[in-house]
Amino acid sequence: MLKEILILIGITFLPIFELRASIPYGILYYHMHWLTVFIIAVLANIAIGMIVYFLLDKFVHLVVHVKWIDRIYKHFVLKTQKKIHPYVEKYGTLGVAVFIGIPLPGSGVYTGALGSYLLGLGYKKFFIANVIGVLIAAIAVTLIVLFGSGAWNFFIKMV
Repeated sequence: MLKEILILIGITFLPIFELRASIPYGILYYHMHWLTVFIIAVLANIAIGMIVYFLLDKFVHLVVHVKWIDRIYKHFVLKTQKKIHPYVEKYGTLGVAVFIGIPLPGSGVYTGALGSYLLGLGYKKFFIANVIGVLIAAIAVTLIVLFGSGAWNFFIKMV
């Protein structure tokens, strides 16, 4: 069982998959109880989002010591942050949560962390958005996996 849990965490940590793949894999391939898979995937996905945001912050603070990178950063990122600051304050946390929660390719905690950092959303607000977004995605994916075949039968009339 430990091997399966570690594999689920590993799948969840992969940027292109996250819990959108680990939940179906755990439920359909390993035949693990859906609640166990749900909890493992949610905790791993929340953790990786926070790690990515933290490391991104450290990386940016390291590379802005190079003058030409600092000029580019100040020109594009800080200038944009000042322009959109009122919108980020008003919709930032909810917007990032919805973006993370949409179970589509390209959305998720990796891009949510990057977008939050570039928009100037603080660590605490990103944490809240990350948790809400991951829960939205996990609930949606789990429901699709658990009721997916029944949903097809509802919409498709067998001849």
